[in-house]
Parts: sequence; structure tokens; C-alpha cells
Amino acid sequence: MAKALPPLAWFRAFEAAARRLSFTAAATEIGMTQSAVSQHIKSLEMSLGVPLFVRRARSLSLTDDGRKLLPQVAAALETLTAAARSFDTGPSENLLTVATSVSVAQWLIAPRLAEFSAQNPNVRLRFLSTIWPDDFQAIHADVEIPFGSHNQFGRNAVLLEPNGLVALKSPKLIGDIETLPLIESVGTSGGWKTWKGSIGGLRTPQFFVDSFGAALNLAVHGSGVALVSEILAHHALKSGQLVLADGAATKCNEGYYIRVNEKLPTSTLFKDWLLQQSQRSV
Repeated sequence: MAKALPPLAWFRAFEAAARRLSFTAAATEIGMTQSAVSQHIKSLEMSLGVPLFVRRARSLSLTDDGRKLLPQVAAALETLTAAARSFDTGPSENLLTVATSVSVAQWLIAPRLAEFSAQNPNVRLRFLSTIWPDDFQAIHADVEIPFGSHNQFGRNAVLLEPNGLVALKSPKLIGDIETLPLIESVGTSGGWKTWKGSIGGLRTPQFFVDSFGAALNLAVHGSGVALVSEILAHHALKSGQLVLADGAATKCNEGYYIRVNEKLPTSTLFKDWLLQQSQRSV
């Protein structure tokens, strides 16, 4: 059986870091956190079975395998970018393109989408799935809902609130945070390690996922306690699928932002509606 191809995001992180010889500079360029870039590259190295970088205290350099891989990855990314741009024909009439993560689409938008459609029957919606901030650079959308820091998106976007992190579990799961398995969403600067300053120092999460939505799904099926964005927790709590494992919320340095094409009236219409929905989650 052929070996599975590593995710494109891993190759993007490697190419940027290899070109800049800095995880920090690569993170700034492609709109990720430094920890996410580092994790992507470690995952790629594990998948390929070879080290790609020589990591020193104050410098970064490519291994022979890294030098061999870089031109091939760079050429492949250029080919993919050119192929994607050939389909960039702009928005269609009455069709609003929304780029967002599956987490937001499933847990924030979907439970309320029938209401929006009833109020705006002439607006058609197309959703494009994204996970990492750099995914937005390769697509064209009228509405974008990226996840990241204020420095990345705050100047041209509005933060969706509430924006803390809450611990959720299935109501059928017996136990508390001190004993149950922990579910960690990677790609944030916080998480269980900062939860109340105690649990993270004593316990290691058992499950790691790349999105809050995946963490919510694991929690619904009783896999453990998920630490997720408050704004995504509202429907799961209201529907009874999940309950609070702890009544407190911890600060999150990143969040979901919404930015739109202001020249398109339906974009502003959708933004105003989603901001209203987010307030219902407070």
C-alpha cells in the first residue's frame, strides 16, 4: 500500500521556514503561530523519517535531506498556486462565498443557518473549508472567518465574542478534569498548560486534534474533556450534547475574526447577522 501523502500545510510550513531559516519569520509570513509551524515541521520530519533542520540555540539550518526537499516542495507549491488562480473568476451573482473552518461552519453557523436563509431567501451561500490562517491566501472569498491573533487580523476584522476557552464533556461521562482524559486543540498559544495554572503542569493531554470542532466531536462521543472556544460551545451546551466540566473560562490569546468585502452588500449583511448570533452566545 502506498504511503499517505503528508498534509499540504506541513509542506507550506517547511518551505517558508527553509527559505527564511526561521520558524518565527515563517510563522509571520504564512499567518501561523510559531508553535504551529514548529509542530507542522516536526510532523513532516516524522512522516518522512528524516530530520530536515539542524536546530541550534540561536540559528536554524537545513540538513542535506532538507536541501534536497526544498526545491521540489517550492516548485510543487508554485504549480498548485497557479492552478488555483486559473479558477479565480470572482464572485457569482447572488452567490456569497464564505471561507471558514469546519468548526465554525458546524458549531456556530449551521445551527442558525435556516434562520439566515429565511430572512434572506435570495442569498445563496458557498462554504470553503479552511483550518490554518495561511489557507486564506490561496482562495477567494467574500467573507473570511480566520482564527488567529489580533496582530494577524484585528486591524481589518472584527473579533467574534465570547472569546475564552471552556472545558466541556459529555453529560454521560463520569468524572472531572483531574481524572478524565484531556483533549487538546493544537495551534493556539494557550490550552491545558495554562488552565488555572495547575492541571497543565501535572497532566499531559491524551488526545491532540487540529481544530476545536474535532475536539468537540471527540467530547460528544465521551472521549474526554475538551478545551474549546466559548463561541463554539453555545450550541453544544444548549442542545445538551455537552456540559461544562468546570464553570470557569480561561483567556485565549487567539480568536475567530470576521472580515468581508465591504463593496458587496451581502457580505456586510452576513457579517452583521453573524455578529448578532455571536452575541447570543454570550
